[in-house]
Amino acid sequence: MHKAFRKPDELVVGLTGGIGSGKTAVSNRLKELGATIIDTDEIAHSLTQTGGLAIANIRRAFGDQAVLPDGSMNRDHMRALVFKNPEQRVALERILHPKIREEVQRQLAQGALQYFVVVVPLLFEKGGWGELMDDIVVVDCPVDQQVERVIQRNGWPETQVRAVINNQASREVRTKGADHVIENTGDLPELIQKVDVLHEKLIKKAKK
Repeated sequence: MHKAFRKPDELVVGLTGGIGSGKTAVSNRLKELGATIIDTDEIAHSLTQTGGLAIANIRRAFGDQAVLPDGSMNRDHMRALVFKNPEQRVALERILHPKIREEVQRQLAQGALQYFVVVVPLLFEKGGWGELMDDIVVVDCPVDQQVERVIQRNGWPETQVRAVINNQASREVRTKGADHVIENTGDLPELIQKVDVLHEKLIKKAKK
């Protein structure tokens, strides 16, 4: 059972979307406009880098092969492991998720000048986040576009990208649960225009 979040007085917006949808571009623009960004992927990365707070537990649970010589998590090894074995994925999540939630809560307690944006790639897949959010923003694009972007960005084979997508919530599930949907099917200037419009809506809601 997850410990409930303590909601701050400021507006809290959840930002999510499938891999390759453009979440980072959206959060970067919102940050430029003055939103306070809390990125759960960045928190997870800090927990699993050299000296990270989760490394000792990861080594204990998965063995020395799960940790690189520099003391960081062996991401390639763990990615392959959790995709093959759902039980291993759950075990890793049990290590990381409570620590991620603790860090999110710590950052929320520091306050926001305008409003918070909490970036949670698996917001609909993992329970407990909805209780925190006042609004949910979904960045969306067709699956083929997701695949193309991730191949260009990460150099992964198409089968690997589609395996990740198949393990995420469908576009229909995400958009149905959204308060705001940003269609990211065009170029960056077009996306920025849409984000700017969203920001104005969020600012008005934050001031109420």
